[in-house]
Amino acid sequence: MSKFWSPFVKDLVPYVPGEQPKLAKLVKLNTNENPYGPSPKALAAMQAELGDNLRLYPDPNGERLKQAVADYYGVQANQVFVGNGSDEVLAHAFHGLFQHGKPLLFPDVTYSFYPVYCGLYGIDFEALPLDEQFQIRVEDYARPNGGIIFPNPNAPTGCLLALEAIERLLRANPDTVVLVDEAYIDFGGESAISLVNQYPNLLVAQTLSKSRSLAGLRVGLAVGHPELIEALERIKNSFNSYPLDRMAIAGAAAAFEDRAYFEQTCAQVIASRTAVVDGLEALGFEVLPSAANFVFARHPDRDAATIAAGLREQGVIVRHFKQARIAQFLRITIGAPEQNQALLDALQGL
Repeated sequence: MSKFWSPFVKDLVPYVPGEQPKLAKLVKLNTNENPYGPSPKALAAMQAELGDNLRLYPDPNGERLKQAVADYYGVQANQVFVGNGSDEVLAHAFHGLFQHGKPLLFPDVTYSFYPVYCGLYGIDFEALPLDEQFQIRVEDYARPNGGIIFPNPNAPTGCLLALEAIERLLRANPDTVVLVDEAYIDFGGESAISLVNQYPNLLVAQTLSKSRSLAGLRVGLAVGHPELIEALERIKNSFNSYPLDRMAIAGAAAAFEDRAYFEQTCAQVIASRTAVVDGLEALGFEVLPSAANFVFARHPDRDAATIAAGLREQGVIVRHFKQARIAQFLRITIGAPEQNQALLDALQGL
């Protein structure tokens, strides 16, 4: 510990992202990146920004992107917030909406950034157990809280909570914010954005890193009641008033405008997911029902860490978590068909 650190820094337990190996010829199925590239229209829009205008600051409010998101979802632009990846958007929500002196509620098996942000912002939390099928029990969240957050589909399980259940959660918690983190919603679920005009306590976060193939651009967003969005804007403008650069705004807006490419690539990932599940089950794996661009699988007779190590020796990287409840599961990203086949061939050879 450095004497120059602020005192709270020594107690932080930072988030650990998925490994980004530098080795060539890897079948990389560990970080849920999209196997298909960005929309050609998004690439063209970014290329158009590469010029003398880069000497000028971008629009601090990202109005072009906000309007593209608003048009896509049928909401108003003042209901949209944009930031550097959904992780930054979530950070502003933790800071601006969850500091009420009561515990934040989220599942015990979920996105591991949530407890990290609680530590960063001094927020108490309660991690509520998923049921035996790794599903969220809505009734467990009917207790005093300073807010509720969960991914839908959940990560790393891939399990989806129906909109009807989300509505029950919202009705049971009218006085606190419910944040639905929809990083993977486009691969098999219906967005809760359709509910934001009915529930002023609902905030929905999304990212362009997964279904729109722009993980390298770092663009995230939130949609909700204008009062919730204003809180995020106040935090953002007290922290980083120019979060998105010119290329990010242009590329992200064009990605939302290119619906045909988006729908085509999502359909390809969904079809591949079905094939991967069939292949894993044929090899004796149990696979949780997934609405994401990954699957969560375990083998009843084989150790997950041993399987992951064996795959790595064959150049296939998957994600293994050491948390007690899920230590025998592997999270496997859905790749291109040839990557998925390489995975199944490697498992067959173990």
